[in-house]
Amino acid sequence: MELKLSQKTLSGTISEIWQQLLQVPANYTFKPRVELIKTYEFTDYTAELYLQANGPGTVQRVIKTVPRDFSAPLPAVAAPFYYPEAMLGFDPETMAVEERFAEIAMLTHLAQRGFIVISAEAYHLTYLKSDLPRLEWARWQQAGDALTLDYPDWCGIGKLAADTRLLLDMLESDPRVDKERIGIAGHSLGGKMAYYTGCIDPRVKVIMASDFGINYDQSNWHDSWYWGDKVKLLQAAGLEQWQLLDIANGKPFMLLAGQFDNMASFDSMQRSGAYPAGSEKLRIINHATGHRPPQDVLQQGYDFLQKYLQK
Repeated sequence: MELKLSQKTLSGTISEIWQQLLQVPANYTFKPRVELIKTYEFTDYTAELYLQANGPGTVQRVIKTVPRDFSAPLPAVAAPFYYPEAMLGFDPETMAVEERFAEIAMLTHLAQRGFIVISAEAYHLTYLKSDLPRLEWARWQQAGDALTLDYPDWCGIGKLAADTRLLLDMLESDPRVDKERIGIAGHSLGGKMAYYTGCIDPRVKVIMASDFGINYDQSNWHDSWYWGDKVKLLQAAGLEQWQLLDIANGKPFMLLAGQFDNMASFDSMQRSGAYPAGSEKLRIINHATGHRPPQDVLQQGYDFLQKYLQK
């Protein structure tokens, strides 16, 4: 099989082409660097703020939560999203509540369950300097367009996965983390990041993703900060996103479906040859109540992570 992307021809099996599509470009080089900036003490956990190099001349802000009174090594979960305070549920510096995201505060929720958890800024906040608010969609457009211009053979979802894999590097190098018990979880944008990263990175042992739209027509995959115009090429070549589950090679995956995902998503998931029929490792909860998962459904997602990561 061959696929032509601008000046680059990709060839091989479907799984190999997916790997090539997401591969970091050869000229995208930088020296790894992590710097601890500040530590915040809370009742159930400690929150650590870092700066991490995430590209040529750029850094991402990272927050890692570590349960108090723990016995190392602990299981860990990467929880990618827009920015880490959203996954914490509040700003640790000002204590202002992130009201829009407090119900999905995975950095807090999973630390309270005994996980070390990590999250960072997405690249709309790091790739370009901008005076726009951090939740302004125009920032995504600017960053996606700039990335496409700089690396025309790459893609925004590849950049998101690359930045998320840097969080796995941090977990892997932390002596408090059991490197054999690392999972990934995310909602919406974070679900996209969790799904792609979890499928392609063997360090991830279990994936939980909420309502990210696994099929191209279920979400805004055509936007420049994800795939842009390349979606048409992928579809024409027979590349579907459920095929990433073949790369995941049967690792546990749970989808929380609500608005953008539905039972059509599960039909696609079941096309993967990596899971036998009825496998407990391929699960969906279709709450069908809207984009945000209800608390009881989110807790079931956490239970799924716990089942495969905690002894």
